[in-house]
Amino acid sequence: MDINNKTVLVLGGFGLVGSAVARKLVSENPKSIIITSLKLSEAEDAVAKLNKEFPGKTDLFIPWGGDIFVRYQYREEPRGKLLNDPQRRRQLISDTMEELNDEILKSSAIYNLIINYKPEIIIDCINTATAIAYQDIYTSYRNLNRAIKNKVSYDALVEESEKMMGTLYIPQLIRHIQLLYSSMSLVKTKIYLKIGTSGTGGMGLNIPYTHSEEKPSRILLSKSSIAGAHTLLLFLMGRTPEGPITKEIKPTAAIAWKRIEYGEIKRRGEPIQLLDIPITETVPLKEKFIICSDKHYKTTGETLHSVFIDTGENGIFSRGEFETITAQKQMEFVTPEEIADVVLYEIRGGNTGHDIINALDHATMEPTYRAGYMQHMEVKKLAELEKENNLHSVAFELLGPPRLSKLLFEIDLLRFFCKTMKDIISSTPEELSDKCLDFILNNSKLRSEIISIGIPILLPNGEELLRGSIIKIPAFKGDNILDINPENIDRWANEGWVDLRPLNMKRWQKRISELIEEVESIPADDTSSMHVRTKAYWNNFEEINIGKICS
Repeated sequence: MDINNKTVLVLGGFGLVGSAVARKLVSENPKSIIITSLKLSEAEDAVAKLNKEFPGKTDLFIPWGGDIFVRYQYREEPRGKLLNDPQRRRQLISDTMEELNDEILKSSAIYNLIINYKPEIIIDCINTATAIAYQDIYTSYRNLNRAIKNKVSYDALVEESEKMMGTLYIPQLIRHIQLLYSSMSLVKTKIYLKIGTSGTGGMGLNIPYTHSEEKPSRILLSKSSIAGAHTLLLFLMGRTPEGPITKEIKPTAAIAWKRIEYGEIKRRGEPIQLLDIPITETVPLKEKFIICSDKHYKTTGETLHSVFIDTGENGIFSRGEFETITAQKQMEFVTPEEIADVVLYEIRGGNTGHDIINALDHATMEPTYRAGYMQHMEVKKLAELEKENNLHSVAFELLGPPRLSKLLFEIDLLRFFCKTMKDIISSTPEELSDKCLDFILNNSKLRSEIISIGIPILLPNGEELLRGSIIKIPAFKGDNILDINPENIDRWANEGWVDLRPLNMKRWQKRISELIEEVESIPADDTSSMHVRTKAYWNNFEEINIGKICS
């Protein structure tokens, strides 16, 4: 893809890879580059450095700050603060766990960011797996378990339960992908490229570089699990019609470096204070050992200073730590500039061999010639057994989507008195509706079959419903009584009710007309491989094949 005069959104542009990508983009002459970071001050710092590096491009870089995984109004609030506020915590959980709707979509930070700038290209350098997995569901579990054992108050138990719900990994990841895809679809983003992670820097289950957890570390493996799930969701996004081209580059090594200096060493943004503990103040090792002591320890008044290498998001390392972690057969390392080179080459349409989505496309086992050839024999055998047993094998609602069952039964009803596809469009919608109702009323076996699998039948007047004890739509989600109004009736009928109203018959006529028009638009002398749904495919419209029509 040509990057010239395109708007590029670099998520996580303050980080090592994001900064390197932004620098490489300049030579491609984009229209603008939006640099985002968790904190606006970080995004502004990154833009200031880029402006200094490229003095003639001061209007090119735009800073944006905030957490893209929450509501736009909460984007500047630390997640911990949101979880400690009951009202915001419940909103956070609801935004993650409820069905996606316009209110949730349009309230999200990622939607507002994308809608505002309408990027043709998105390069996502945020370590999503870390952001989600390091919320640490195991600590939430321990806090909840402790609350249960201590028999805390109801309100305290609710609080810990909600906090645990707020750390569930997979629902957060799924909602993020839903919001991202919906937002990109609305602005017609052309390409989305993700800088992913293996979660362990390319090492195995026994990675030694963990934060005091057991080995293999559950937290670290959670990160790897999220990274893998994320890749598969992107794989599906890349196969979604009319969605953006989707790619993922997944470095499997430490990424370094940003700077090498002598200076003050900080932990979580605060200088490490040097303690002054004489040898006479030893702690006897007997009976109980206190991990977190509330004793005030005397400091020297100085902070820790040393030589260090800054590896960006992964923190700062001493010479000893860096030399160990980057040694052969350890993590080793890759530079952000090398990653940026791969990113730009892939966006321009090159093939580096490092796109995980492309690799999965090639490695997955696709439909085979043998199966395609045999499909005709299988369908023929099923048809023979239908005739032998004098029935139509339509739908069982075991596959899953009630809409498919509804559509199959509707077109099956039509073929009882319409022998050809053209017969369907030669009648009026009212005639089709009356005939369907008459057939349903006089065929107790078919009526029973439809209702028994959980598919209700909406009568032509739109005011009466034939149903059984179980219905698939609307799905039960805790509320057993729902409001009946025209909007809900239309939505439920569309999703999973056999709809005998004339309006629905008109929809079927439109569908069939479009299929016929598609075939008749093919030139008679065009016998190439370009077209699949030809007159031969539809047997010259002389029969109604419910599976082909619904597909």
